[in-house]
Amino acid sequence: MNEPLVEVNRLKKYFPITSTGLFTRTIGHVKAVDDISFRIQRGETFGLVGESGSGKSTVGRTMIRLTDKTDGEVKFKGIDLYGTTRAELRQLRPKMQLIFQDPYGSLNPRVRVGEAIGEAVIDHGLATKGEIRDRVLETLALCGLSSYHYDKFPHEFSGGQRQRIGIARALILQPELIIADEPVSALDVSIQAQIINLFHSLQQQRGLTYLFISHDLSVVEHLCSRIGVMYLGSMMETASRDELFRNPLHPYTKALLSAVPIPIPKLKRERIVLKGDMPSPANPPSGCKFHTRCPIAKEQCSQEIPQFRHMGGDHYVACHFV
Repeated sequence: MNEPLVEVNRLKKYFPITSTGLFTRTIGHVKAVDDISFRIQRGETFGLVGESGSGKSTVGRTMIRLTDKTDGEVKFKGIDLYGTTRAELRQLRPKMQLIFQDPYGSLNPRVRVGEAIGEAVIDHGLATKGEIRDRVLETLALCGLSSYHYDKFPHEFSGGQRQRIGIARALILQPELIIADEPVSALDVSIQAQIINLFHSLQQQRGLTYLFISHDLSVVEHLCSRIGVMYLGSMMETASRDELFRNPLHPYTKALLSAVPIPIPKLKRERIVLKGDMPSPANPPSGCKFHTRCPIAKEQCSQEIPQFRHMGGDHYVACHFV
């Protein structure tokens, strides 16, 4: 097998909880990402799914050093990103781009769209000011926008168009890896389909590699080739898309899949309703983090952390009783 484009080994990201008062001190940690590992092969789309608050977005930001890790290792093209100097990291930055969930919040309302898309190219010295307009117009066309959009402001666009602008900002730097953080969650279903098709076509044209972060498994099913399921900062299960949807093994994965709508009215799927709410990442349960909501939990689950077990092929699961 070829060397993966991205390799994440035992990654942790803890946010300190500090006391208030005259003398501040750390009294605990929010364990947003807690010892997860996965690989992304060149040219594939790896989906990261889970409920809100499971740590998916923090994984993406920590991977490209928008926020620093607590522990673990992240390799991009075999290079340890946390072992690079600031100058070396700056050279790698254009190859790793992030598409934000809220495209309007990531755009300066006072800057025209053409300038917003092109500013990173100038900043990294990848084109001169004379060349930048043609390059921006070419990227806008690639993302389904017109040349007259160049001089418009962000408030003049619809939600779907703003997300296309966000994709164009990432794409213009000619990246190899794009981390898409809930890029269609705020869009109408018909617009979601257009953006997903755009992701597909760009991957085929440019050979892009995606980390696609979402809580919507029906969207992930259409776009991703492999999927990782996160819960409370930990990885519960990883498998190829077809294997995960055909044969989910972890009780949490089964519960998530049971909530995916079936487009055929006559077919019914037994809904698995999880009891209670997700515990706080500042005080996660002992043993298996999911045991407080798990329908098959036993005493062992509250005492021992389950190890990732190989279930054949590319299928791994962290559960004592699979």
